[in-house]
Amino acid sequence: MADTLQTYYFVAGSRRFLCEEEPLAESLVERERNYQARGKERDFWLVESPAFLERPELAPLAQPIPRPAAAVVSTDPDVIRWLKLRLAFVVTGEFQAHQPQG
Repeated sequence: MADTLQTYYFVAGSRRFLCEEEPLAESLVERERNYQARGKERDFWLVESPAFLERPELAPLAQPIPRPAAAVVSTDPDVIRWLKLRLAFVVTGEFQAHQPQG
């Protein structure tokens, strides 16, 4: 079966900030409860070493992010907008990647 391109949206910042200083885990747990209450499948993931930030097309966004970095990635842009409202010192963006079918 052929792969298809999927758009992924992200919010990224320093790993220390997102995973230690900011209550990101609480926000993600809150979002997951909301999804469960609505019967919606989870479509966001915490990525503690986001290799996608090294893509040349993301260099202008990724350059100011302190390393090591972390990100929350989702197929739903609303999840990222929701997180951006709760977090400071982060950048948002999007990228496309192949998603295997089947």
